[in-house]
Amino acid sequence: MNLSLLQKHIDHYQTWLNKERETAQTEIEERNSISAYYKSFTEDHLLSMTEDEFHEYLSKLWAMLIWGNKRYVTDKMIETNGLPAIKKKLAELVWGKQSIETRWDSFRREIKGMGPAMISEILCKTHPDEYLLWNRRALVGFRYLEATELPRHDYQLTGKVYTNLCSIGKQIASQMRKAGIADTSMLSVDYFIWTELQVEDNLSKMNIKKEYLTNGVEVKPAASVFLHNEIRDKLRDIGQWLGFASKIEQKVADGSQVDTVWEATIGNMGRVIYVFEVQTKGSIDSLLLNLLKSLNNPAVQGVVAVSDKDQLERIKKHAKDVVGLRDKLKYWDYEEVLKTHESLEYVNAGINQLGLVPEGF
Repeated sequence: MNLSLLQKHIDHYQTWLNKERETAQTEIEERNSISAYYKSFTEDHLLSMTEDEFHEYLSKLWAMLIWGNKRYVTDKMIETNGLPAIKKKLAELVWGKQSIETRWDSFRREIKGMGPAMISEILCKTHPDEYLLWNRRALVGFRYLEATELPRHDYQLTGKVYTNLCSIGKQIASQMRKAGIADTSMLSVDYFIWTELQVEDNLSKMNIKKEYLTNGVEVKPAASVFLHNEIRDKLRDIGQWLGFASKIEQKVADGSQVDTVWEATIGNMGRVIYVFEVQTKGSIDSLLLNLLKSLNNPAVQGVVAVSDKDQLERIKKHAKDVVGLRDKLKYWDYEEVLKTHESLEYVNAGINQLGLVPEGF
């Protein structure tokens, strides 16, 4: 990490704190209030949560700003995982005695629908002196400070990687203390990252085509291993944000279960369905056969293969000989899926902060 660059921004931040004492104090009180709320969910409290309490617990997270209908998200989590399992794993994650590395990996393996941003925010707000809030803005800030071995995608963020990120966060907190800043919790570090390290040049770096595996080795995007379920779930999110009824792992025709579907109802005329299949490995012929079968459903109006650039070229070559599919199949590079997801995530968070449509409308 570039400590001289960090110190430059700490000095600038300290000047702002001294100049805007009233605003700075308000932010401290805000952080204390946030932390007090999440600390009130003790192990016993988490284990005894009702559905309404679970909804409120998650709805207060900044990671939920991207969703206008937060109840939809929490209900989906309960439907997928079951509330008893969620409560048990949450209690273990937040208050367990095992290492955070073990608890993190166990939670991510067992509970679906909660990504690193949401999980780390819960940890940070409950234990603000120990755990870092990790999201896209933190990635931007850490890249700007020239920190290494940073995860670019959700699947790369293992417990071991998260532990390393927390260590970097604590280094920043330590430098802030040395400069005389009083509040140096990891929650305060998050405020510092948002205030100081989000300049335009930093944000533009998010479009750099280099990707990094969790061991810090640089690889070409097309050669990087990306997790099938992460892309599948992001396709679902994109569809939801665009106004479709969006689902994963759906049977759309006899012999055809696909990764993601976007569905819309047009008045009283019927349904329109768009089908997406994510290809990370396996038989291309099986992929094409599955998509071809999906077209037996008359509501399916579009089929899309999602993969890396090299695999998409191979899929195109195979598809050109498949009558009934070759003229209907579309192709989407997974890198573009990720960028689209990030862009819509930003837009939705900004619009939802305006509170134009009350929740539950």
